[in-house]
Amino acid sequence: MLKLEARSQSSALWSYASPLLALLFTVAIGVVLFAALSKDPVSGLRVFFWEPIKSGYALGELTVKATPLLLIALGLAVCFRSNVWNIGAEGQYVLGAIAASGVALLADQSSTGWIVIPILVAGVLGGMFWAGITAWLRDRFHANEILVSLMLVYVAVQLLSYMVAGPWKDPQGYNFPQSKNFDLVTRIPRLFEGSRVSIGVFLALAGVVGAWIFLFRTRAGFAQQVGGLAPAAARYAGFSSRRALWVALLVSGGMAGLAGALEVAGPIGQLTPYVPAGYGFAAIIVAFVGRLHPVGMVFSAILMSMFYIGGELAQSRLGLPKSLTGVFQGLLLFTLLACDTLVNYRLKWGK
Repeated sequence: MLKLEARSQSSALWSYASPLLALLFTVAIGVVLFAALSKDPVSGLRVFFWEPIKSGYALGELTVKATPLLLIALGLAVCFRSNVWNIGAEGQYVLGAIAASGVALLADQSSTGWIVIPILVAGVLGGMFWAGITAWLRDRFHANEILVSLMLVYVAVQLLSYMVAGPWKDPQGYNFPQSKNFDLVTRIPRLFEGSRVSIGVFLALAGVVGAWIFLFRTRAGFAQQVGGLAPAAARYAGFSSRRALWVALLVSGGMAGLAGALEVAGPIGQLTPYVPAGYGFAAIIVAFVGRLHPVGMVFSAILMSMFYIGGELAQSRLGLPKSLTGVFQGLLLFTLLACDTLVNYRLKWGK
């Protein structure tokens, strides 16, 4: 019979192979799921893994989805490596969108394209402010950051609903709860004509480089990770746990807020109740599938955006519910957790 035997040290091979094995298991379970729903498994896999990459326009849409996921995941990786469990990136994303919209709505005929910079800065500050509430409550009252950050998501969503149904409601919007369309001058510049890909993709890639340098090439990043792995050793070395807490949450909140600003001033073009798209929660999976490494998260963000697009196509072409996106995301996470067992244990035949 098979049994698990503890390894003397973690397997470097399985640390990288585990996400690939988890993806294979996810695909296999997906085939069974499509068959159980009386759908052609080949057609089901095609809409998830071929349609999002089959053309230039499809790749552009894939990039649009992957950009906010990657930005949020980069900030979460700093948190998780610091042993700070920020589960409320969705709320910080929403606050970034609200703050950026506030600046965009101030634009008038005298505004120039440079207003995009204040819009993005407002998004970053909005996300940092919302994450700062969690940091302050944890620092001052030892409140659990998991619960606080998660509950603040619902507060942010209610604040969004109030703004689009109240002060910022478009008077010419046929009573729909949404702001007016932002002026063209406030829109994030796009890279190609006829595509929704914006300069946000360059900001995300710059974030990858910046996160790698911070985590693996600076003393401050080393202090963050030591504090997460061994708090007692960090205190002995003179690293401040309070500073690590604030840095982790503010960086994470700022990245999520930037993603929200890019979304409302980019593809959406206005503030609506549909801004919360679940990116903040999906980015948690992106971070762990990417092994909390900036480069690995690039590929996991692309994979997760394929699930988003595949879920939309499965709804329109196969008549399946859009919630299938969440099913595939959950399958990927659970199979990854299962396959990660092989990092510290090996399968061995025994009597």
